[in-house]
Amino acid sequence: MQHHDHSPETWLDEADRTRLAAALAGAREARVDRRLEALLLVAEGHPVAEAARRCRVNRSSVHRWLVQYRAEHEASALGDRPRSGRPRRHPRLTPQRLAAALARDPRRCGYQATSWTVPLLAHDLAAKGIAVSPRTLRRRLHEAGYRWKRPRYVYVQRAAHLAQKKIL
Repeated sequence: MQHHDHSPETWLDEADRTRLAAALAGAREARVDRRLEALLLVAEGHPVAEAARRCRVNRSSVHRWLVQYRAEHEASALGDRPRSGRPRRHPRLTPQRLAAALARDPRRCGYQATSWTVPLLAHDLAAKGIAVSPRTLRRRLHEAGYRWKRPRYVYVQRAAHLAQKKIL
C-alpha cells in the first residue's frame, strides 16, 4: 500500500516560501497580511494549529488558505473575493441624473441660492420623486467624482472706499 504525505508542509517548497515572503513585505490589507503570515509559518515548518493560534484564526481557515494558494501558487489567490453586499436603495440616482441636476442653476429652480448644497440638492431631488438622505447623496457625489468645497469670498482688488493702512 502506497502512503501519500498530505501534510500541508509538503505543499509548499522553497519557491513558495520566497513568493510568500515577498508578498508579505508588500501586503497592504490586514486580511491578506494575516493570511500570508499564516501560510509563511506553515511553510517554515510550524504546524497548522500553531500558525492558526499565532495569527488568531481558526485552523480550518489556515487549511482553506493553503488550498487556495496551492491552486494557483500566487499570493493574489488569498485576496478577498468581491461580495454582492446589500443592494442599493436608489437605483434611479445615477451619475447622469446627478450631473443633470448639478448643471441646473438653483435660482432657475426657484431657490434663493447661487450654488447647490447637499441639503438643497436632496430637497430638490425629493421634490422630483427621488427621496435620498444627505449622507447617501454625499456618497454618490463622491463616487461620481464630485468634490465639495465651501465658497471662499475674496476681494479681487482693494475697494476704493477703504482707507490705506498706515504703518507706524
